[in-house]
Amino acid sequence: MRHILIIEDDGDIASIERDYLELNGYQVEVAPDGSLGLERGLHGEFDLILLDLMLPGMDGFSVCRRLREATDIPILMVTARQEDIDKIRGLGLGADDYIEKPFSPSVLVARVNAHLARYERLTGRSPRPRSELRVGEIRLNMDTRRVFAGDREVDLKNKEYELLLFLMLHLDMVFSREDLYEKVWGLDAVGDNATVAVHINRLREKLERDPGHPQYIQTVWGAGYRFRAQ
Repeated sequence: MRHILIIEDDGDIASIERDYLELNGYQVEVAPDGSLGLERGLHGEFDLILLDLMLPGMDGFSVCRRLREATDIPILMVTARQEDIDKIRGLGLGADDYIEKPFSPSVLVARVNAHLARYERLTGRSPRPRSELRVGEIRLNMDTRRVFAGDREVDLKNKEYELLLFLMLHLDMVFSREDLYEKVWGLDAVGDNATVAVHINRLREKLERDPGHPQYIQTVWGAGYRFRAQ
């Protein structure tokens, strides 16, 4: 499965990009600012990066320059800017293409498909198998369904594993209890809020060094839960 990194601070746009790419078989991670996006791009295993220009923390031009020094994978800039000078600058820093906002999601997917196919054709590389997710000392192997916290293997029940997998595939994204119940359990969340909270608490007890002050599985008060990227 090809792995895409989206560096985008607009949550609505990032959700649209993620949803359409996931529907087309991609594994997607979202970074909400330039600094985190650069860190994930440098240390994660990705096949393509979608990079917004206007970002908090570090602008897209700076992120692109640093990424291109370290990797040759396709970088597509997503921008609302219309000036040719910005497009020329982005391409000069190593971006492979740009997509103007507002964009058609189907066009976005088509451009991603095309650039990945071109990259694989030119390099002779096939998509990297992505079997393990790693954040800090938490490791999850999707082939074996084994989970480790440091050197300690953690025994998870089926829904605990699926909930952890979903959160780790969507680092730093905040999901309400209702969202998690629908996406992990596949059921309408009306009338059932306790199940998710119980499973979150169990994961914290099994994974966190201090479950009362979780480092990874965090509560965003009034909004839901997220798995925090380190």
